[in-house]
Amino acid sequence: MTMPAAIDAVREAFVGLAAEEFDLPPRQAFSDSRSLVMAVHHRPTSSTAVKVISVEVERDPVITGTVVYSHPDGQFATDAVPLTTLRTGAVVGVATDLLADEDASHLALLGAGAQAADQVRAVHAVRPLKKLVVFNRNAKKAEALLEGLRDELPDTVMDTAANADEAVENADVVCCATASTVPLFRCDSLKERVHVNAIGSYRPVMRELPEELLATAGVVVVDQVEAALSEAGEIIRAVQSGVLRLESLVELGAALGNPPLREGRTVFKSVGVAVQDWAVARLMA
Repeated sequence: MTMPAAIDAVREAFVGLAAEEFDLPPRQAFSDSRSLVMAVHHRPTSSTAVKVISVEVERDPVITGTVVYSHPDGQFATDAVPLTTLRTGAVVGVATDLLADEDASHLALLGAGAQAADQVRAVHAVRPLKKLVVFNRNAKKAEALLEGLRDELPDTVMDTAANADEAVENADVVCCATASTVPLFRCDSLKERVHVNAIGSYRPVMRELPEELLATAGVVVVDQVEAALSEAGEIIRAVQSGVLRLESLVELGAALGNPPLREGRTVFKSVGVAVQDWAVARLMA
């Protein structure tokens, strides 16, 4: 499956979510979010996707699990790991296409773990990259990631950065894919016009984005408000402290139907919702 096909499928799914085509119960989390169960039902096609995964930050791979896609004509099961990286990349592609400048071509990637390569592929699919800069606490992992992407991006200048602030300072698009519990960079390290994606944090104690960015961004888009308010540490903290108004959060499906202005700094925060799994599993079945 290609990344552009996954992006199109995920975009269509979020439009459907906004049109209330899905039954989407909250994600079930057990053992401090180390075991997760995500389910969704698409009423127009009578199809259902259920994903059960184990998440261990110190393990390689971090995520293990299975996705089952059921429809009136049968059932399909697949490894959750490649599907999750693909669907997470795809939603970043959707958000970047919506919110980044048309001529954006410089990506800063923070984190070089399992999600990293598909983050790059997704941004490149919607904004062809002239430059890619990666920062990871383990520099060897950043270098290995770039080496693995060179054949796919032969015309892209690639480099590593000594720290996160250095990585983001000239970027048009920033992707955060870490398990950090503290903001990764200073807000004033960003350009005045930049789009930032954050997909790493999925627990209230985790944070990748500085509060100042959320307070001053032109728009903050989330995959789903309910999910963000229960799982996205940076969103929870910013709303509770009063620097981010709850009513200012925009869900991705709604934003696709009524695109916001691309002014100043824009943010997309995703904790992942099951419609993404459904969209990609449906293509694979």
